[in-house]
Formats: sequence, structure tokens, C-alpha cells
Amino acid sequence: MTDKRKISEVVVVEGKDDTANLRRFYDVDTYETQGSAISEDDLERIERLNDLRGVIVFTDPDHSGERIRRIIMTTIPTVKHAFLNRDEAKPKSKTKGRSLGVEHASYDDLEKALGHLTSILDDDTDFDITHGDLIRLGLIGHTDSRQRREYLGQTLRIGYSNAKQQLKRLELFGITLAEVEKIMENYTCI
Repeated sequence: MTDKRKISEVVVVEGKDDTANLRRFYDVDTYETQGSAISEDDLERIERLNDLRGVIVFTDPDHSGERIRRIIMTTIPTVKHAFLNRDEAKPKSKTKGRSLGVEHASYDDLEKALGHLTSILDDDTDFDITHGDLIRLGLIGHTDSRQRREYLGQTLRIGYSNAKQQLKRLELFGITLAEVEKIMENYTCI
């Protein structure tokens, strides 16, 4: 792969292995948070980078990655987000451990994630999903609600949300009720 696609934004990742994997396939600059420790200085730098070039948050689909994403999203709501599904972030060989990470993703999975960038909903856009809609669609209060939320998060490429966070996550990314209903029409019990 001699002609690497240029990513103009700075990609925020957790560590050097994530950077190394991205650079195998892309001409990209990254900002490494060094794992789950993200400081005020990091946030100031990321905000400056976002103002200069734009930022894509591309953290691991685990607790630490979601924590970092949440902190950045709260502080700098204008960043873009790329999400890997958990199965896309698993090591491809049994000798590489059990961690989930951007470092393990294949080119095809990275392309899917970077091809479906999301950003937070503009303040002037009306959000039309209610708590009652989530119950009606089986995303809350049903025996398979967790599986339904996993399916929705994977399909929308916005990551998994628990029952308490589902409505907030959908609102943050400007997902409409029509989009959720259409996706959930295709859900089949696992």
C-alpha cells in the first residue's frame, strides 16, 4: 500500500500502538492520551488542535476508551467521533492478549469506522426521541434490551450505551426517531 490516504484532522488515540496501526494505512497525525489518564493540559491541547485542524476521537471500545471519549465530548463538543465495534477491535491472534483496541483493527474495519464519522447534534436541531420510544422499541425494560442497544450502537457506529445513557447518546449524535425505528425493524433476536 504505497499511496496512503491523508487524514487532515488529528486523530486522538490512547497509545503508541494505536498510532502505529493507523500509520500502517494512513498518512495521519495522532494525539496520544497515554491510556485513560487525560489531564486538563491534554484537553487544552486537543481543543487547540480542534480549532486548528479538527479532531477525530478514536478510542478503544472499552470502559477506558468510553471514559476518555466522554470527557473530551463534554469539554469539546465539536470534535468528530469514529467508533470500532468490539469484534473489530479484538486481537486477530490468540497470542496478542485479550485487550480491545484500535491497535488490533484491520484496514477494512478502520475504513468502516473512519467512513462513518459522527459529530454531536447542533443546538438548534430538534431531538424527537423520548424515553417512551426507547421502551416501545425494546431498548429499555425488556429481557433482550442490552442486545438491542448493542445492535443499535453497532449499526449507527456510535458505540454501546447502557439504559441510563442511551437517550443521551442518541441525542448527542443527532439520531432521529425515524433512523432508530428503521434500524430496529431489522433487529432479530440473537
